Amino acid sequence: MNSLNLNPQIQSDDSTKIISPLDPEEFKRQGYMMIDFLADYYANVGNYPVLSHVEPGYLKQRLPSSAPLGPEPIESILEDVKEHIIPGITHWMSPNYYGYFPSSSSIAGFIGEILSTGFGIVGFNWISSPAATELESIVMDWLGQMLRLPKTFLFSGNENGGGVLLGTTCEGLLCTLVAARDKTLSKVGIENIGKLVVYGSDQTHSAFQKASQIAGIHPKNFRAIKTKRSSSFTLSADSLLSTILLDVENGLIPCYLCANVGATATAAIDPVGTLCNVAKDYGIWVHVDAAYAGAACICPEFRYCIDGVEHVNSFSFNAHKWFLSNLTCCCLWVKDHTALNKSLSTNPHFLRNKASESKQVIDYKDWQITLSRKFNALKLWLVLRSYGVDNLRNFLRHHVEMAKTFEGLVRLDKRFEIFVPCNFSLVCFRISPSAIVNRCSNGTKVEPNGKLRNGERPSVNEMNRKLLDLINSSGSAYMTHGEVEGAFVIRCAIGATLTEEHHVIKAWKLVQEHTNSLLGVF
Repeated sequence: MNSLNLNPQIQSDDSTKIISPLDPEEFKRQGYMMIDFLADYYANVGNYPVLSHVEPGYLKQRLPSSAPLGPEPIESILEDVKEHIIPGITHWMSPNYYGYFPSSSSIAGFIGEILSTGFGIVGFNWISSPAATELESIVMDWLGQMLRLPKTFLFSGNENGGGVLLGTTCEGLLCTLVAARDKTLSKVGIENIGKLVVYGSDQTHSAFQKASQIAGIHPKNFRAIKTKRSSSFTLSADSLLSTILLDVENGLIPCYLCANVGATATAAIDPVGTLCNVAKDYGIWVHVDAAYAGAACICPEFRYCIDGVEHVNSFSFNAHKWFLSNLTCCCLWVKDHTALNKSLSTNPHFLRNKASESKQVIDYKDWQITLSRKFNALKLWLVLRSYGVDNLRNFLRHHVEMAKTFEGLVRLDKRFEIFVPCNFSLVCFRISPSAIVNRCSNGTKVEPNGKLRNGERPSVNEMNRKLLDLINSSGSAYMTHGEVEGAFVIRCAIGATLTEEHHVIKAWKLVQEHTNSLLGVF
C-alpha cells in the first residue's frame, strides 16, 4: 500500500491535490492574509450595525448543503466570511457595544492565542508540558499579588493555596461547589446530600443555579435570597442569617455561599466580610464571584470591594471580560486546592509518571472538570507583560470615567432616572415613571413595579422595553436589559476595547433621539 503523500506540490494518482495541513510557507501566506483581514475588521468595526439583523435560518439559505469534495482557496473562503458570516455577527468588538458585560480583546491577547494554538499542547499534567503548568502558577501569583489577595491564595505563600485558569466562571462555580459538597458530606455522610443547602442573592448569575443542579443539590435547597433597591441589591448579613437559621431549624445543612462583586443585572457588590462572619459559624464554603468587576480590583481605589476576601475559600474573575485577555480565561484562586483535588482527581494508568508521583509538581487536570486544557497562561502572560500594571489600571479607569460621563448625561435629562448608583463601568437607567405619567391622561398613577393605573397608556416597563428595541434596531449601539424588583432597566456596560468618550456621547444622543420620538407619540 502506497504511503500518503503530504507534499503540496505533488498530486496523487487520482489527480486530487493532497494538501499539507502545516506547510510552513502556506502558513505564512495565509497567516499574513488573516492578520490583514482582522486588522481591517477592527479598523472598520465601528461602521457595522452592532446588532445583527439577520433572520433565523439565514445562513442555511446562503451556504451549500454539503461540504466541498476538493480544497477551496483561502481567498474564496474569506470572501464568503465577508458576504455571509459578518452580516450574522453581533459585533462585540465594536466601540458601540454596551451589552451584557464586555469581552475585551487586545493584540497581546490575540498573539497569546496564536502562540497557544500554534504550540498545540494539551497541558493536563506537568509532564505533558512543564512550561504550561509552571507559567500558569507564576502568572496566577502575579495576578493575585496585583489584586492584593492574601498569601493564603498564592502558591508562594501557602502550601495548599494557588490559582488555576479555567474557561469560564460557570466552571469555577461548579468546581468549587463540588469541592464544598464533598467536604461537607465527608462530615455528615453521603446519605445526607439531599439536605445540603446553597445560598446566593437573587442577583447571583444563573450559572450558580446550573452548577448546583449539576452538583446534585436538590432544587428546593437552592436559596436566591431577596435583595432590595434601597440597599443597591446587595445581600445583607441579616437576610443570610435568617435564611440559614430557618434551614437549620428544618434539619437542613448549610454548605455553600456565592457572594457577588459586580452582579450581572446591576453590578451589585455584596459585603464579603460581613457575610463571611455569618458563614463561618456554620462551616459554609464562601466563594466570591467577581467575574466582571474583579479586574477593577487591581486599582487601589476599587480594592475595598473585596475587603474580607481573606475569610473566603475561593475567589474568581474572568480576565476575558474586562482584562484584555480574549475569551476564554477565568482566573480561580483557592485556599486549599486539596479540596478540589479530592473531588476532581482521577489517576488512570496512562497518566501516571514519576513527576506526578513525586508530589513536587502541579497537575492541573485535578483542579478542573475536564482533562484537556489549553496553554492559556501564555495569553495572560503576554497581556501582563505587554501592557504592565499601570497601563492596565489606566485602561480600566478610562472606562469607569466614561461611565461617569454617561451617568452624568442621564442625570441632566429629567425624563430619566439612574435606577441604582453606578458601580464600575455599568450604568443602569430608564425613562422615569414621572416622565411617562406626564405624557398620559390625567389621574394616571404609577405602581411601585412601574405599571400604570387608571390609564390606557403603555406601562413604564413597556416604554423602556420599546426604547431599548429602538436603540438596538438602529444598529448604532447595542445595550441589554435587567429586570429587578419588577422593573425593566436598560444597562449600558462600557468596556469594549475600542470605545472612546465620543462613542459614549453619541450613544447618549441616540437614546435621547429615540426617547423624543417615543414620548412624542403621547
